[in-house]
Amino acid sequence: MGGPPVSPYSPGDLWRESNAMSPAYHQSTGTDLYRRSVYTVWKRTAPPPDMSAFDAPSREVCLIRRSVTSTPQQAFVLLNDVQFVEAARVLAEQALTRSGEKLEDRIAYAFRKLAARNPEPNETALLQEAFEEQLGIFKGEPERATALVSVGEKKAAAASDVAQLAAMTTVVQTIMNSDAMVWER
Repeated sequence: MGGPPVSPYSPGDLWRESNAMSPAYHQSTGTDLYRRSVYTVWKRTAPPPDMSAFDAPSREVCLIRRSVTSTPQQAFVLLNDVQFVEAARVLAEQALTRSGEKLEDRIAYAFRKLAARNPEPNETALLQEAFEEQLGIFKGEPERATALVSVGEKKAAAASDVAQLAAMTTVVQTIMNSDAMVWER
């Protein structure tokens, strides 16, 4: 609890674009990069883009309840923002190493972490199919697999099968973009 503010991943020099007089943005490093968003440095003229995409209020007024939307921009952020791609890869590594050898168990592990429930049989089947499809693609294009698992500051485990890790990362990204994770039941 508490501690100094942190500066997560941010695209380009966003602070200077909103005000040329602003000091340069300095991204946090190490464990500070992964601290809770409640500690994120917030500049009124350039709020964190990922928070803005997910309906964070502008802070000019106090809100009793945040608006809730589901937009293509949110899916774009979840699929492309460095912190979400890196988070998907880290969870994919955990699913591959902590949940047994069966693909069904690995998918269930990731699904439970994100959606706080077990996947339905049809969800499991679709995610298994997606995994197999992505695995074939990444085995045929190892440079794409390497590029995906290299996103972010945290390095992928050295012993990982890169194609398998990349395929599981895309499965985790799929779960992250599903209604099961985005909407509370």
